[in-house]
Amino acid sequence: MARTTPLDPPQTDDRPRYWQVASLLLDELRDGTVPPGERLPGERHLARHFGVSRETVRQALKVLRRSGLVATDRRGSHATLDGRPVEEPVSLHFPVGARPADPCAVDRATVTWEAPSPEHAEALGLAPHRPTLVHRYQSATPDGRALRTAVTSFSAVALAEVAELARYRDRADGATPAQLRRAYDWMRKAGLTLHHRDAITQVGDAASVRVTRRVHDQYARPLEITDLLVNAGRDALVYEFTLPAAG
Repeated sequence: MARTTPLDPPQTDDRPRYWQVASLLLDELRDGTVPPGERLPGERHLARHFGVSRETVRQALKVLRRSGLVATDRRGSHATLDGRPVEEPVSLHFPVGARPADPCAVDRATVTWEAPSPEHAEALGLAPHRPTLVHRYQSATPDGRALRTAVTSFSAVALAEVAELARYRDRADGATPAQLRRAYDWMRKAGLTLHHRDAITQVGDAASVRVTRRVHDQYARPLEITDLLVNAGRDALVYEFTLPAAG
């Protein structure tokens, strides 16, 4: 049986445009493009994303709020519905399979559409200066001391094959929060088998550790490359893996 929510209206072709936008946004919330609790992009970005006016976006958000699917507080609007069940266990946590060891750490992540570093471009098979989706992640203590930073560049293959990642191009302004926690899960759902290689090196006087992860699919096509820098004096590098049971 198809899942319904209080938002589902009678199926007619003359629904107001704002209701159509509300339905499209709800689809993105359901598939995890914007995880539950994470702040939604601002009205201007949503208007550009859906090709409508900001007033239409406001009306769409009002519909979602009345249905209890979106809440608004001092941080902005965020989804309140439960996350979509994951059919298969997530094998790797993004970025780079590592979680902060400090439970009080504050995470921040954004995306931009820009030319990656020459090293990333070469690893992904991108022509020099060709832009792609670049994800930046930072974990810091409550007083602002950086524990770890990560920069990830995605390949043209990843953006072509994984719809959830491609949707971030329209909101890649470097300011909108973008926690891509389910990026590897999205890749697997798209039929990609993930192969990863991690290289761990000391940096400078060994106060920091660099982890470089390269991920490719079953056809040896590059999907992403990530450089993670960890403050070894303040943070521990913790890897978590979950593998499906055999049979």
